[in-house]
Amino acid sequence: MPSTEPEKGEDFIDVERLLGMAARQVKVVAVCAVIGLFLGVIYLQTTPKQYTSFASVLIDEGLNKVVDDISAVSATQQTDATILSQIEILSSARLASEVVDKLKLDQNQEFMNPPQSALAKGVGFLRGIVAYFRGSAVNELPGIENVDAATREAMMKAATHDYAVLVLQTGLMADRNGRSNVITLGYQSTNPALATAITKAYADAYLADQLNASFDATERAAVWLQGRLTELRQSSQQAAMEVEKFRAEHGLSANSDGQLISGKQLSDLNAQLIIAQADTARASARYQQYKAIVDSGSENAFNDSAIASDQPSSSVIIGLKTRYLAVSKRLQDVEANFGKDHPQAVALAREKADVSAQIFGQLKQITESYRNDFQVAQAREAELRQKITTAAGQSSADNESQVRLRELDQQAQALSTLYQTFLGRYQEASQQQSFPVGKVRIISDANMPLAASSPRTIRVLALSLVLGLMLGAGFGGLNEFNERFFRTGEDVRDRVGLKFLGYLPTIGGGKAKETKPDDLPADGKVTSLSAAERRARMRVSLDAPASMFAETLRNAKIAFDVVMEDKGSRVIGVISVLPGEGKSTVAANLAGLLAANGARTLLIDGDLRNPGLSRSLGMESEQGLMEAVVNGQTWQSVGKVDRQTKLAIIPAVLRGQFSHTSELLGSAGMRRFIENARETFEYIIVDLPPLGPVVDAKAFAPLVDGFVLVTEWGRTPRAMVRSMLESESYVADKIVGAVLNKVELKKLAKYGSLGGSEKFFDRYSSYYLEKSESRAKQAA
Repeated sequence: MPSTEPEKGEDFIDVERLLGMAARQVKVVAVCAVIGLFLGVIYLQTTPKQYTSFASVLIDEGLNKVVDDISAVSATQQTDATILSQIEILSSARLASEVVDKLKLDQNQEFMNPPQSALAKGVGFLRGIVAYFRGSAVNELPGIENVDAATREAMMKAATHDYAVLVLQTGLMADRNGRSNVITLGYQSTNPALATAITKAYADAYLADQLNASFDATERAAVWLQGRLTELRQSSQQAAMEVEKFRAEHGLSANSDGQLISGKQLSDLNAQLIIAQADTARASARYQQYKAIVDSGSENAFNDSAIASDQPSSSVIIGLKTRYLAVSKRLQDVEANFGKDHPQAVALAREKADVSAQIFGQLKQITESYRNDFQVAQAREAELRQKITTAAGQSSADNESQVRLRELDQQAQALSTLYQTFLGRYQEASQQQSFPVGKVRIISDANMPLAASSPRTIRVLALSLVLGLMLGAGFGGLNEFNERFFRTGEDVRDRVGLKFLGYLPTIGGGKAKETKPDDLPADGKVTSLSAAERRARMRVSLDAPASMFAETLRNAKIAFDVVMEDKGSRVIGVISVLPGEGKSTVAANLAGLLAANGARTLLIDGDLRNPGLSRSLGMESEQGLMEAVVNGQTWQSVGKVDRQTKLAIIPAVLRGQFSHTSELLGSAGMRRFIENARETFEYIIVDLPPLGPVVDAKAFAPLVDGFVLVTEWGRTPRAMVRSMLESESYVADKIVGAVLNKVELKKLAKYGSLGGSEKFFDRYSSYYLEKSESRAKQAA
């Protein structure tokens, strides 16, 4: 039973298989490589040589250092964007127009119409054809026919000039050299002198453009600065006048320290207020002290009296206190000696009271004086507070005005500074205008090229070879992708799950061409070989018994014997999927080989629609298999016996357009015919019609013990065989094995895996008799 699983890709890259594919397609790849080299040689022979001249330009900041020293614009390090900008300037249409005008390239036919390669001419021709059929051809100068001759000539000249500029821009090569500040200029032309002249003109035009740009920029800056200076001078003067006017209107006079007078006054009043507050506190303390003494009464006045030394009555009170103390002491002595009623004691007591009253009177006067001082200090403090409040209001208003004044003064100073700055820049720009220096210089002049830059022979040939190899690999891959046929026994085992019985090499070393004779049915085909040659093909196993062909058939016999060991008589059907795969040849040679080995063998041509076996054997008979089955005859009545091998053959006779062959092969009469033949023969070989076109072989399957599937090497599609066997499981179960027919042994080794038997067929030759092979080929 064949395998029903679809083909699956390997989980890894099969290097061996890839090498095998490469070996098989090496001729295709080699032919494509040779074609690629041939086309490369043709390209080299038909392509004009191109010469390229180069010049190098350095973007150098050091050249304008003198200018930068007097310029306000600081030099910045060149960045990638700056270099790219310079390249865009080099590629600009304005610079190209200057070069065209300088060298008059629009009048140079060698520049305007350079020689072209055959490839370019072919591409141009194809574009012209496409444009013609698409109707895209338009007048380059629409409306030119409506103008006069002078205008027309001017328009044509302008168009020619623009075209020259476009050609020059297209051919210019400008690129940065690595990460440096060097730009390499180049131009390619078929004339080396023209390429050199254009490159040199481009470099000179670029230098002149840089100088002109520097001069123009400086001139424009000077003109702009001059106008700006006038505006700044007027603005600065107006701002200074506004400052003085505002100061005068608001009386914002300042002392030598720059401080406003109102602020100075407020500061002085605050200082005076602090002093007045201290004086008020001191006066209040003294007043409260004496007021407390007076309030305590005259009795305690003497004891609590603390006379300040700064009072004018202090000497009086001190004298009174001294007197009071003296009287008190005398009074104590008198009272102690004479008693309180003594007249002197009474007089002293009266005198003591009088002194005490005098002291109390003095204290009251001092208290009143201190009260007056306290009231004066309070009044002075209140007056100062009022002045401070008034001065504070004035100072606040002045401070607000001072803020505005300061703002106006800052604006005036800023305008003055800006005016001075612009004045300095104007003077510097005026000096720089007469001393323009560019930031570029040529470090490598354009030289005449000595050798052609293109086409490069080695590179073109190498590229052609690579493209040829790639094309060959593509065709080879396509061939391998289209490889859907049986090539090795491994394909038979792995793709359809059948036992592989061996290879049957091509007989005669080639394939016979097929023709369709007029006397055959529409579906019948015979080869263009002669009758003798066809008969010889049917006897290869007999004429060359030691050949590889015969050895493969012996291998098939062994397979039958093993599978059908329990059967006395074996019916073997030889089938194929497609017509023309050589099943009739295999059936005839297999039967001949069995008969030659002494086995009783019957060969039946069961292809009633196209009896190729009977024709190839050259058997002409009035009766065959059909007549025997229909009339109920035995094999002896229609069979013929080969004198050499004793092989019995039942031919088939074509009877017009008889289409019920499948019913005939599956009928009871056919069963009786086969059962009768089993009684006599050990092997019954039946050549059956192919499985693809008709169902005859399927109808005969119940009478068969085993099938041999014949597939043509490199012609029978694997998918068709697998599909057929999957749909006809009853036939597939009886297939003993498959043989690959018409094998080209010289090519077979390319399809075999490393270590496979296909790689060693050349070593098998010692076991195959060369004479037998030669006789088989001569017979064929």
